[in-house]
Amino acid sequence: MIKSELVLKIAEQNPHLYQRDVENIVNAILDTIADALARGDRVELRGFGAFSVKRREARRGRNPRTGAAVAV
Repeated sequence: MIKSELVLKIAEQNPHLYQRDVENIVNAILDTIADALARGDRVELRGFGAFSVKRREARRGRNPRTGAAVAV
């Protein structure tokens, strides 16, 4: 499911809300989660899942156009 499908599904289940208002709410939730993760916080939504950032060492990859080595 992509974000637009999620917005549509929520709007269908809540006919008293405008679709653009649902979209604003979904965007606000996702932005808040992204901000928390950017700060290094762990986000837990009980009954759904937990999100956290895991740092890893860069690995070597190649640019498919130029063949140049890049850190990924």
